[in-house]
Amino acid sequence: MHAITNIQKYSIHDGDGIRTTVFFKGCHLRCWWCHNPETQNFDPELQIDIPKCTGCGRCEAVCPAGAITMSEPDENGRKAVIDRSKCILCGKCVDVCLGNFRVLVGREYPINELVRICLQDQMFYEQSGGGVTLSGGEVMAMDPDYIQTLVKRLYREGVDVTIDTCGQAPYSNFEAILPYVHTWLYDVKVIDDVKHKKYVGMSNRLILDNLKGIAKAGARIYIRIPTVKEVNGDPESMAQIIEFLKENGIQTPQVNLLPYHSTGSHKYGKLGREYPAAELTAPSDEEMKSFVEQWNKAGFANVKIGG
Repeated sequence: MHAITNIQKYSIHDGDGIRTTVFFKGCHLRCWWCHNPETQNFDPELQIDIPKCTGCGRCEAVCPAGAITMSEPDENGRKAVIDRSKCILCGKCVDVCLGNFRVLVGREYPINELVRICLQDQMFYEQSGGGVTLSGGEVMAMDPDYIQTLVKRLYREGVDVTIDTCGQAPYSNFEAILPYVHTWLYDVKVIDDVKHKKYVGMSNRLILDNLKGIAKAGARIYIRIPTVKEVNGDPESMAQIIEFLKENGIQTPQVNLLPYHSTGSHKYGKLGREYPAAELTAPSDEEMKSFVEQWNKAGFANVKIGG
């Protein structure tokens, strides 16, 4: 699979300069705080803004699987209710929704079409030191032949390619494109594997091994740390990440501490899911500044909050 959920132009937070960020659909991790839940599952999904539904009934009328029924009217009017177990993702309800409250998330792009879109802003890349960032979901878990071809094509066009990864994919996928990638934005959540399994859904062993592997191969790596008070937002957790990097000789020209935020929480309801991070919080501004000082004292000069 190599479905894409979004192609975001003029992005300034996914690597250096002005970039086009391509969000691939599918990730093996289940981070509680994920702000792009529509990129977790590898298959297409129906996203519905139920509160905005006007209850017109057009979607019920065209659904070939009988997955949509209309609720009884209440103070909010009647709403279209979907049984996702019956939905065949045909998209017919999306086509007839007058308010565009339904979206079928995830489509595949032929290589030539995606390269063409990415090259449209090449002038901005050259002027700003930017390029194309492949993100997700988890781009490294996509069809490796597709990703290799895409990265090589962009490289030959002189486009700086950055990979935004959580690291949960076979190392062979990384190794195949190392010569063509300018920068890796590499997420490190927490070194404590018990915490990692609880809040991320699986062990961090492969993630950390892949980080060591690409570092040893000479990759340019920006370390990015989603910082959540209950997970890793404490001096001990930060010290463990610092120690891991130092013990393994991992050099990084930039560290980004990304404070937890819940701005993607509204997406979960649209996908028929509960938001698992409702009780999680961000460290205070003072705590975030203290983490920067902690990293600085450990010899990491370019440490940023956000980005």
